[in-house]
Amino acid sequence: MPVCDNHGPRGKTAANLAATRRTTMTDFPDSPVSFGALQLPPALLSALADVGYETPSPIQAACIPIILDGRDLLGEAQTGTGKTAAFALPILARLDLTLKKPQALILAPTRELAIQVAEAFQKYAKHMPGFHVLPLYGGQSMVIQLRALSRGAHVIVGTPGRVMDHLERKSLNLDALQTLVLDEADEMLRMGFIDDVEWILGNTPATRQTALFSATMPEPIRRITKRYQRDPEQIKIKAATATVSTIRQRYWIARGADKLDALTRMLEVEEDFDAALIFVRTKLATVDLAEKLEARGLEAAALNGDMTQGLREQVIERLKSGSLDIVVATDVAARGIDVPRVSHVINYDIPYDTEAYIHRIGRTGRAGRAGTAILFVAPREQRMLKVIEQATRQKIEPISLPTAGEVADRRVAQFQQQILETLGNENLDFFYDVIRRMEGEQNLATRQIAAALAFLATRERPLKPDLPDIPVPPPRPEFTERPARESSEPRGEKPVRERRPATADFGDKPKPTLAEGDLKRYRIEVGRNLGATPKEIVGAIANEGGIAGKFIGQIHLFADFSTVELPELPPDVLATLKKTRVKQTPLNIRLFDMDAPAPRKAPAKPKFDKPKFDKPAAPRKPRKP
Repeated sequence: MPVCDNHGPRGKTAANLAATRRTTMTDFPDSPVSFGALQLPPALLSALADVGYETPSPIQAACIPIILDGRDLLGEAQTGTGKTAAFALPILARLDLTLKKPQALILAPTRELAIQVAEAFQKYAKHMPGFHVLPLYGGQSMVIQLRALSRGAHVIVGTPGRVMDHLERKSLNLDALQTLVLDEADEMLRMGFIDDVEWILGNTPATRQTALFSATMPEPIRRITKRYQRDPEQIKIKAATATVSTIRQRYWIARGADKLDALTRMLEVEEDFDAALIFVRTKLATVDLAEKLEARGLEAAALNGDMTQGLREQVIERLKSGSLDIVVATDVAARGIDVPRVSHVINYDIPYDTEAYIHRIGRTGRAGRAGTAILFVAPREQRMLKVIEQATRQKIEPISLPTAGEVADRRVAQFQQQILETLGNENLDFFYDVIRRMEGEQNLATRQIAAALAFLATRERPLKPDLPDIPVPPPRPEFTERPARESSEPRGEKPVRERRPATADFGDKPKPTLAEGDLKRYRIEVGRNLGATPKEIVGAIANEGGIAGKFIGQIHLFADFSTVELPELPPDVLATLKKTRVKQTPLNIRLFDMDAPAPRKAPAKPKFDKPKFDKPAAPRKPRKP
């Protein structure tokens, strides 16, 4: 479905264009009461209610109207501010589901992010029958992707290299494209994909709407915006980084089925526990979790937006007075809560954005008091954990799950303390007489009677609980430090040695099983003559091969090829990396042959034509063997 002429800059006069140019700077503006105020269709509003979204985040409130109106957008915002929904929701609202052609293309720097964005589209389109989103990334079978493309998709989410492959094969047709989104553009620049991005931009329709999101705006990114965007609306969201230094932040890698057992164990053994706020995503989850905690003997109550103001105030008063120890709440319902005895904030469901996390943990550690924040993180949510650490500028420490023995020790200590308090505060003369009569009449020792009484007193909450084993998620594979060894360079030309740049952790994406031991040297067919840099090589290998940056050793650049040290690669990873491109050239990776002839003198550096704005780029010429 083409962009309508009466929407966005492409359908306006020059005078109107000048009037629409503006920059919006915002520090957490007041969001609309609901997503309904943003004119989203009922199907999307229903899906948002299903996943627990109650009000839009600042970037969503600012960006959704602009993209809905068909205008170009330049968004400067950190990861974790909710920007995926900021572009996904208006794109879905404008789709023509009867047209089974790609109407939106989202470029992402990593396959992990591409999958995450595709899953978000699927989640928001829950009540849109017939909608189809297709992720395209390296490492997945090209045959599978070709088959999926032939069936048709409304939204394509892909990494630059794989999208280029499909455009060159003509298996991806963008004639009906109406919106193109560059997500995390600065990360694509860091990983060396910016030339690929420009090539793709040059092969998209001139009528497209372009939205670019980036945490920073380096000059190459600004150059792209000037060349490929038309009078974009500029939105800048300043992320909050202030967190209270008195809050101790910890996390536990959780599995859904084990979260409730883990939560109750933690509540039992936590030191200095007084009261807790537990955050979940949906209103239904507040009631469900509160009821389950009550069934386990804990004083818990729900707090959500469906409750009347009177009931909500009653819950808060009970929490303040001490008749209630745990409140299970949603983000919106917990706004403004300031209860001094809240010692713990537990993120039972990880928040959707960093702002929500900061506001959540701010419910404890107030006015200089100490507080504890615990975050439950599913294995696939570890990328969000890294984003939260970056936003708060604080390291979140891992927490061990309490064992059954630790829970038993804690219960015994509490039981002993109750006995001592009773002995010190109560008149027990009557009970002394009862015990003496039992000793005489039943010929029982005091110890026997005390043990039976202890059993009766703790029957509902046994001092030695029979707790299930909760498996610990396996650690990520590590490699042993390789011993120092003598350099063994190719004969002939002396290489340029460059230090391998640090790379981001690619989170939870699937990684190949690699053998431990010394690294092997591989040859790749890009070098100095093509303008290749170590960070581009690392980015391509890490993204397309799923190999964490810490497992990539030294990179040596020669005139017409390079060498890189890697663990021994499985055949499927090797096949993927052979087709991976750097500087628009396949790596053709293979083990380096130490007995090969010395490198030849470098030919003149080839030149590549840049694609021109709004004109299809000329086909790239294959390199001469």
